[in-house]
Amino acid sequence: MNVSRFVGVLLAGVVIFVTMVSSQTMLYVGKNGRDAWSGALPAPNAAGTDGPFATLSRAVQAVKENAHRAAAAEQATGDRRVKRPIVEVQKRAAARGKAVPVSVVEVRAGTYELTSTLTLAHLSSVTVRPYMDERVAITGSRVLRALAPVADTATRALIRPHLRDSILEIDLKANGVLDAGAILPRGGPALQLFLDNRELPLACYPKEGWLYVADVPQTGDSLYNKGLEREKRFYNVPVGRHYGRITYDIDRPGEWSAFNEILMQGYWTWDWSDSFQKIKRIDAQTREIEIQTPHHNYGYTKNQRYRFLNVLEELSRPGEWCINRASGKAYLYPPQPIGPGTLRASVLAEPLIMLDSCTNVLIEGFAIGESRGRGIVIRGGANVRVNECELTHLGDCAVVVEGGTKNGVTGCEMYELSLGAVTLGGGVRESLTPGGNFAENNHIHHFSRWLRTGQYAVNLTGVGNRVAHNLIHDAPFEAMYLSGNDHIVEFNEVHHVTQETGDAGALHTGRDWTWRGNVIRYNYFHHLQGAGLHGVMGVYLDDWASGFTVTGNVFYKAGRATLIGGGRDNIVENNIYVECTPSIHIDARGIGWGSYYFDGTYPDLFKKMDAMKYSQPPFSTRYPELLTLYKDDPALPKHNIIRNNVSYGGRFMDVYDYNAFDFSMVTVKGNVIADTLVMRRRNPGMPGMDPYYLNIDYVEGYHTFTNREESIRTELKGNVFYDGDPFFVDRGERRFNVKKNFPPGVTGFRDIPFGKIGLLKK
Repeated sequence: MNVSRFVGVLLAGVVIFVTMVSSQTMLYVGKNGRDAWSGALPAPNAAGTDGPFATLSRAVQAVKENAHRAAAAEQATGDRRVKRPIVEVQKRAAARGKAVPVSVVEVRAGTYELTSTLTLAHLSSVTVRPYMDERVAITGSRVLRALAPVADTATRALIRPHLRDSILEIDLKANGVLDAGAILPRGGPALQLFLDNRELPLACYPKEGWLYVADVPQTGDSLYNKGLEREKRFYNVPVGRHYGRITYDIDRPGEWSAFNEILMQGYWTWDWSDSFQKIKRIDAQTREIEIQTPHHNYGYTKNQRYRFLNVLEELSRPGEWCINRASGKAYLYPPQPIGPGTLRASVLAEPLIMLDSCTNVLIEGFAIGESRGRGIVIRGGANVRVNECELTHLGDCAVVVEGGTKNGVTGCEMYELSLGAVTLGGGVRESLTPGGNFAENNHIHHFSRWLRTGQYAVNLTGVGNRVAHNLIHDAPFEAMYLSGNDHIVEFNEVHHVTQETGDAGALHTGRDWTWRGNVIRYNYFHHLQGAGLHGVMGVYLDDWASGFTVTGNVFYKAGRATLIGGGRDNIVENNIYVECTPSIHIDARGIGWGSYYFDGTYPDLFKKMDAMKYSQPPFSTRYPELLTLYKDDPALPKHNIIRNNVSYGGRFMDVYDYNAFDFSMVTVKGNVIADTLVMRRRNPGMPGMDPYYLNIDYVEGYHTFTNREESIRTELKGNVFYDGDPFFVDRGERRFNVKKNFPPGVTGFRDIPFGKIGLLKK
């Protein structure tokens, strides 16, 4: 047993109670086992009469049987008229100092195919792990064996001539895959193929990059989306307005057969929202595509990105495949000879493992994947942990924590995921009761590979949960989304996210004044990209996000590193900003484009306040600022504090004010401004200036102040302007901290514990 495994087991033992060791029951599962055996042996005995179980479900059944027997014995010593759940009986026994049965299930090497969810419900004190660190895979896929060259003449004619003898036909029904699943606009990929544990891509066009919508015809029988009236500046058409058609400016689509079940994936109107759309008809003469309903929620807009998928005529790269659901046939261009058992298809749409209302349960050390649904779901319970597992090639979220207390996922690697990695909930918002759930020390990368937006490494909800020491990187969209109260996000490293999208943040939140008390500290955000409209933010306190503390973080090449989008009562202090543009952004959007949130047109912010009964405890006592918010110009970004930060090599601050913002609303002091460019601010006198916030990507209408301009030095008095590089940098590790005794007179900045950021060393 390696050191990390020993520590994990030791910790599990501490959680489960020391008194339990004396009543531990060992059960085993093996590929050479039988469910009729006792499961008490790790290998078959010489006589072939006993040995391990064959299936995980039989082992769980045995755990339940043992628990029922122990519970029955314990019930017999008490009031027999009171029937309590097993977990409750075990808790009562432990409270009296009695030994509580501990079950350890150890699984021998091999791949275990699940055809239904493995459910552990209402169980206590169970550990499930591989035997002696053997490699154990738990999968929702099955082997494909019925492969043959394409024989149908009409189908062969669609394949490129030089590849007709290379493409293999897969009869899915003959392989036992009776349902290929449905592709939803904002869902997972349904059926996927894997070869030697590698995901195979659908045939696509173009092979790299994207096409752009040539036009969106503004005539037709049905206006499906009126579009956003306030956004007409691009083409004098409300953004997203459409009649169910787009046009293309290439020849390829007109050459494709109706045999195909073509998908289109696109960022159809905004660079933060993609979807999959099905094609009703392609008109090669007019170069129009009629799109099946349901349409994309935000409509379709000229010059937005899209691509085609699942086109047999475009099946031209080794490893690509496509599917015809009507015939139940798939077509594969194999990248290599296909050995026995190496080609697999995802089948199971439900979670692979469900832990429902359990206590003191540890799942450790498995490779979990190749399934259409979720990996592991923890629902309720307490002290349930997923540790040192590898979760990959899943069609839905890898780990979901739904409530309970002190449940979490630690030390796992999650990668090549179609959607997100961890959804972490828990706690009760109405009472502000913390959940104490956690995602710690996980390596999460290459996620959101199918649906490109709205999927996260960690989606944090509820009250009082913790995200710490994770390494997150390589994704088209955001790393984390945060909602709720009193969460802690700390010591994480996040880089190379938002690689395809815009108006996105490495950490994003917003549109609820009652999401307060959250602390974002000691994280390292670097090399963020933001290819779409409005670019990327590091910490994105979007649309009136309020009451957040952002402290002790390092932002390096992180776009708009910390954005306060009209919110209030936020504290941004003691952060390091390097080559950010800007380091800090603050705006009064409630007076500008977002005024309809305050004039009664869209009262969503106020409804959310009322839903939380903000004027009563616990919200009124925990967040007294809410009591005076309505009477204190709620559309203005008041009471934000920006202090003791150090900024170098970019631009210190952007202020977008709509003639409403001034520095009496915000505290900006003690900051070290080592940027040549200090501030970009709207110039209200610019004739014909776009009145909306969305021109932040351009230079028209703004004035940029340099550190030599006396006016900006006067406005930002109480801060220190510094010439030169203020940082000590470990260039190899890109670790930043301020130089000793720099600069004279600066006393508020505290060193950041950079060495503690990221994955914990084993």
